[in-house]
Amino acid sequence: MTGEAAPESRPRRRDRVSRGIRLVSATGARVIPLERLNPRVRARATLPSLFTLGNMLCGFSSVLLSFQGHFRTAAVLVGISILLDICDGAVARAVGAITPFGLQFDSLADLISFGIAPAVLVYTWALPAYPVWAWAGAMFWLACAAYRLARFNVTIDPLADKRYFVGLASPGAAGVVISTVLAIGDPLYDWAPLVPVAAGVVPAALMASSFRFRSFRDLLSPRHLRITVPLAMVVLVGLVLFPGATGMALAYGYVLTCPLGWATAPLRRRWFGPDAVAPPRTRMPSVIMPPEDDEADDDCQDGCGRDSVDSGDPGDRDGTRPTR
Repeated sequence: MTGEAAPESRPRRRDRVSRGIRLVSATGARVIPLERLNPRVRARATLPSLFTLGNMLCGFSSVLLSFQGHFRTAAVLVGISILLDICDGAVARAVGAITPFGLQFDSLADLISFGIAPAVLVYTWALPAYPVWAWAGAMFWLACAAYRLARFNVTIDPLADKRYFVGLASPGAAGVVISTVLAIGDPLYDWAPLVPVAAGVVPAALMASSFRFRSFRDLLSPRHLRITVPLAMVVLVGLVLFPGATGMALAYGYVLTCPLGWATAPLRRRWFGPDAVAPPRTRMPSVIMPPEDDEADDDCQDGCGRDSVDSGDPGDRDGTRPTR
């Protein structure tokens, strides 16, 4: 009797211990450990993270090569990081493995590859001629990139128009830096200081802005493959034969899509309909300070409410005032 009961008590004891330690997400949803998934589902869930890991390692390698003076190779590695960043999102959507962990991991990798790596590249590239400006430009780039990624994480709206980014995406901004380095090559000794400013400061400021840029995600859909595949082949051939000129045409052309899209919006709306232009965007709540609770608003006196309305635009209270 005792010998038969002992084996049954051990599994129950292990079950009690395993039930006592339970992973819980920030939203309260139960977290399923990877070891409980079958190998196929586990591989599908971790596949996008492998691309994200490659993105991060290429960015860190670019930092080391920048300090060693290998500017072209460092720029090429940042370009590979851009390709891997595109691939991890496409793979995650294809296999249905979009997770909160993948989102945070991707942002951390992007901060290294598109925040630290371009900042260090600009710093080391322009340092011999302009040490003070190079230091200030690198710090400004890193601050804007970190702000851009943090704002993206806290303002994700499932119902938002996925055709547009709010602010220049960090891979697009990094493309301006690496294309400029590939086109010029040698460090800036006798060049005008306008070049590092245009390559480093302007894209950084656009990252932290609220201007909208096309995401071109629709080019990755199956119905647009007949356009995407030939276009990708042409770009690939151009990058192999003329990397500097092709990179500058892509990077600077993408930046110019914002002002050109704003200038041509009335004509595109008239010719192609309202779907051809960006829908009106409303001002979002602050990403620095969370909105006040409704209970706190109820406890506020009538005079407080009048002061809050009179102090600014009434539309600012609920974040529905259109952004100009």
